[in-house]
Amino acid sequence: MSDRALAVVRAGALTTVQDLGRPGHAHLGVPRSGALDRPAADLVNRLTGNPPAAAVLETTVNGCALRPRSTVTMAVAGAPCRVTVDGRPAAWGAPVRVPGGALLDVGPAASGLRSYVGVCGGVAVEPVLGSRSSDLLSGLGPPPLTDGTVLPLGRPTGVHAPVDVAPQPAPPAELVLRVTLGPRDGWFTPQAVRAFVSRPYRVSPASNRIGLRTEGAALERVRPGELPSEGMVLGAVQVPPDGRPVVFLADHPTTGGYPVIAVVRAADLAAAAQAVPGTPVRFVAVRRR
Repeated sequence: MSDRALAVVRAGALTTVQDLGRPGHAHLGVPRSGALDRPAADLVNRLTGNPPAAAVLETTVNGCALRPRSTVTMAVAGAPCRVTVDGRPAAWGAPVRVPGGALLDVGPAASGLRSYVGVCGGVAVEPVLGSRSSDLLSGLGPPPLTDGTVLPLGRPTGVHAPVDVAPQPAPPAELVLRVTLGPRDGWFTPQAVRAFVSRPYRVSPASNRIGLRTEGAALERVRPGELPSEGMVLGAVQVPPDGRPVVFLADHPTTGGYPVIAVVRAADLAAAAQAVPGTPVRFVAVRRR
């Protein structure tokens, strides 16, 4: 392998390779996947001179540590965290020049859940169905990183941004998700539908890249049984038998038989990627466009 490579010294709780994902393959049963906090992934690519489709690393909770084999520009954004190079403080949310052999350490998230690490040239693992994303549901793409993994890097294609004025919202103290009701809101009592868009929920610790699970009052149904499996979209709010809503995220299944009470606006899903367990959740009904 050439010196355009990145060695994983500490993989952290869950660090995966992510890019824009695999949209367009749902008919094959292949989820979309891709970075959960898309604006943060886009930002680290801009900061390192990469095109939007370049693959980055998505960390979870406690970061990771990486050692490039040659001098590279890297950037960390998403969940705020301490960044060091060989133990010395380095910038978060800005380009950082990392000498070959030096250790870039991405610390635990100070708030939020997921930090993103971009590197000039992008992570150049072999694409599967046009994407380098790890998909935890189907197993497509590279597996989650482990200590000792060596990742190939692509060739730099542009000049990194010395300044980026894109806003970086803080992880949410309260997660507000705008939803369009349906297609199966008629499977629930009118009282349950009103409760869904008026009562607070909390983010469950059981949440993952597949879905954001909630804790709170169960939603009562008027129709027993289950649906024949039907297509599921990103942001679908499915209600399993326990009555607690689940918001489908990037690695969600492409079909499902539990009723979907609503669909979350795509613009609100990046905040869902950073909502820690216990975060209050409110679903707000908006009109169909």
